[in-house]
This record gives sequence, structure tokens and C-alpha cells, in this order.
Amino acid sequence: HALVAEFDRLLNAPGGLVLFLLEIIFLMVVIAGAIMLVQGTRKIPVQYAKRIVGNKQYGGVRQYIPLKVNAANVMPIIFAQAIMFIPLTIAQFSVGEGGGFWASLMNYTSFSYNFIFALLIIAFTYFYTAITVNPIQMAEDLKRNNGFIPGVKPGKRTAEYIDLVMSRITFPGSIFLALVAIMPAFAGITGINSQFAQFFGGTSLLILVGVVLDTLQQIESHLLMRHYDGFLKSGAKIKGRSGSIAAY
Repeated sequence: HALVAEFDRLLNAPGGLVLFLLEIIFLMVVIAGAIMLVQGTRKIPVQYAKRIVGNKQYGGVRQYIPLKVNAANVMPIIFAQAIMFIPLTIAQFSVGEGGGFWASLMNYTSFSYNFIFALLIIAFTYFYTAITVNPIQMAEDLKRNNGFIPGVKPGKRTAEYIDLVMSRITFPGSIFLALVAIMPAFAGITGINSQFAQFFGGTSLLILVGVVLDTLQQIESHLLMRHYDGFLKSGAKIKGRSGSIAAY
């Protein structure tokens, strides 16, 4: 409905069709950016020590620790939105110039509102990432399983290295998350229909992208399982994504 309303609004305007196409292209760019934000990971290589038990050799393979660029997901936006309701509550109980100040601060399209909103999202991204990602526990798990990061000593040094990498990738992730959150307000300022502008970002877009990606991954896994089951029944050899071949 919002898309149709925006098309009707621009249909009779000078150059309206071109503007509408530009809006659609910009929307596609925002969606592509949201997909990159949701799927973005930094892979840390991990090597496991070789162990020989009997006549078999275990370990020695290289794996990766996937660190998400946006480990906090949409939680920073939700927390920031909750904090931004405080000025609105103050404005409701204030009179005179004080109430007007808080009311203007809560203007959805104002620079002050979106600037504070973006700063809160960045801060909450670091906070939520810090409480959900535990580099010390990850380092201990690696050491317990005879794993190590090449060039980094096991234990404390590994924890410090993981924490450093996580801090580096969280910064651009938090910036992009803040941009996605304030994008609907920016779209509204440029004259885009308020209902259609909501498609340009915010929690709804990130949740929608996450659900679609999870659904596609589940469908892919289901199709792969059915494909492998067909080979298992025929007694064929299966070649996985890693390139290894297993005979059944």
C-alpha cells in the first residue's frame, strides 16, 4: 500500500517516474547493506594440534572462529528507542519553555534527535557485544581442545587478540547499524512518503532480512539433506563443501 501511494504521489509530478526509480534503487542499496550487516563476519583462523591415538591421527586441521560484525543484532536499536522515550515523558509533565524544549528534542526528523539516537545505538552496540561475546571463555575453550591461533600464544594473549579483533569490527558495525536506524527519518526529510520511508531501515528491515536469510539457509540445508539422502540410498560417494569425499 505504501509503495502504491508513493507511486501515485510521484506519477503526476515533473520527473516523478525518474524519482520513483531512484527511490527503488536506493531502497535496494539499503536492503543490500542490511544483508551485509547481518551476514558480515570476520573469520579468525584456528589450528588444532595433531594427536595420534593408536593408528589414527586426530587434529591438525585448520578451522575458523566466525566473529559477527553485528553481534548485537537489533538490540541496540531497541534499547536506544527506549531511552529516547524519556524526553517525551519529561515533555508531557513539563510546562512552558522547558516542555517545548523537550518536545522539539523528540521531533523524529530533527538533527538533535537522530544524532543522539545514533550515539546511543553505537554505545549500546559495544555494551551488548561486551556482555554476549566472552573472549576469555573462547580462549579457554581453544586451549582445552588443543587449539590455537597461529602467531598468538594460547591463554591470555589469545583472549586479548580476540577482544581486539572484536572491538575493531564492532565499530564499523555499530556505525552502519546507526545509519540503518536513522535512514527512515532521512528518507522522510527528502520528501518520501512517511509510510514508504519506514521501509528504508529500522528494526523492521533488519528483522525481515534476518528472517528471510534464516529461512533460505534452512531451505538450503533441507535440499542438501534430500540430495545427500539420494546418494546414500544409491551407495554413491558424497563430496561436501570442504572438498573431502566420503564413501558410503
